[in-house]
Amino acid sequence: MDVHDLDRYLLVGAGVLILAVLAVRLSVTIGLPSLLVYLGLGLLLGSSGLGIEFADAELAHALGFGGLVLILAEGGLTTKWAHVRPNLGYGLLLATLGSAISVLVVATGAHLFLHLDWELAVLLAAVLTPTDAAAVFSVLRTVPLKSSVTGTLEAESGLNDAPIVVLVVAISAGEVADKGVGYLIGLIVFELVVGAILGIAIGWLGGFLLRRVALPASGLYPLVVFAFAVLAYGSAAAIHASGFAAVYVAALMLGNADLPHRTATRSFVEGIGWLAQIGLFVMLGLLATPDELEWWHIGHGILIGAILTFVARPLTVMACAVWFGRSPREQLFVGWAGLRGAVPIVLATIPLSADVPGSRDLFNTVFVAVVIYTLVQAAPLAQLAAACGVLTDAARDVEVEAAPLERVSADLLQIRVPKGSKLAGVEMGELRLPIGASVSLIVRDDRTFVPHRTDRIAIHDDLLIVAERSVREETEDRLHAVGRHGRLAGWGQDSTT
Repeated sequence: MDVHDLDRYLLVGAGVLILAVLAVRLSVTIGLPSLLVYLGLGLLLGSSGLGIEFADAELAHALGFGGLVLILAEGGLTTKWAHVRPNLGYGLLLATLGSAISVLVVATGAHLFLHLDWELAVLLAAVLTPTDAAAVFSVLRTVPLKSSVTGTLEAESGLNDAPIVVLVVAISAGEVADKGVGYLIGLIVFELVVGAILGIAIGWLGGFLLRRVALPASGLYPLVVFAFAVLAYGSAAAIHASGFAAVYVAALMLGNADLPHRTATRSFVEGIGWLAQIGLFVMLGLLATPDELEWWHIGHGILIGAILTFVARPLTVMACAVWFGRSPREQLFVGWAGLRGAVPIVLATIPLSADVPGSRDLFNTVFVAVVIYTLVQAAPLAQLAAACGVLTDAARDVEVEAAPLERVSADLLQIRVPKGSKLAGVEMGELRLPIGASVSLIVRDDRTFVPHRTDRIAIHDDLLIVAERSVREETEDRLHAVGRHGRLAGWGQDSTT
């Protein structure tokens, strides 16, 4: 590749990126996942459109895994542990037992109705099983869901990739046929457990170091946090453990650790996540060849997608929800919200790159199923959330940004008061912040002033609070409590004023 080729790639890449970012606004407006727009861009640029040839399945497999690592890291770093913790058992059961039930049901359907041999039927079922958080939350980005639903979907989609990747790789490599099902189960358990342990260790180490090392520029914090998450993936992969489990667990720990510049870090990783999604979906659109689609690919995709959506997924959710007392309406929504996005298409490149017999037909079938059922499921999702009673009218929580003050053991907290927060109208004295924390400055309408204890907070104010490090967590908890419940939050309990 010479410099002129690079110039052309940069030109096309920048243009595609700008179009894809603009498409985010369109997808939010019409209520459809942006992944479909990105796939469409890939198809438009590909061999059936403008003629860009891309048929390297091995490269697509490698780039696809790289994109999934970045997306999982972004998902873990932006997930609130407070939402996931009470729903972790349910989400983990959906990701493991639920995935097994789904694979069994869909594989049986593929064997009976599509007349596939059992190996290819299980491979097709495994590829289609994982849910995709990026697809779900691109539709529901502006819809306030109950934390029980959000936590469940985030935990499931963050954890179910790992066991399925092990299964798909093992089948594609012929290990199941050679070594048996017992070996496969042992391999999955080993990879998940060791990957999770590595993720915990590296996430803890990253948080420990970043709390004690004052970096010279705030922009370095997001880079280092993201690097630790990717380090977890690489470390696990190096010892043949689950890199996907490691990166998600490490990112979840780092995203909820007491780190400086958390808001800036979250914004940075969201941008990286979007970039990964755009590149991934456009690449998969390039890899797809609509000219190769036969009518039976479409028929098989519709049939197998129907088995997954209307049979396997509801059975999965019911079997797992019975242990956690979830209402039938919440089960209905969680079942319907199990959207498939990039993950199934990326997984379909694994047998394709391994030259598994029938893998091209499998890829085409998966592509059709993902596109059609993403449209079918996504369109009514917001309305279904309202009908199932899983929306919440809770006020938006405040975002707390922290920067270390190097010469003293304190942090500077920056709080933006969002629309709907019950901080609005509260007087400074009514905040009842702990001793060692004080509101030092308010930024309002592009002007600053030092507040008096009788001054009231307004929507869109920026509050600058200096807090000793020993009371920082208590200060944040108090701000969140007042933001959710108003000036009387915690009244009658022991507190400092």
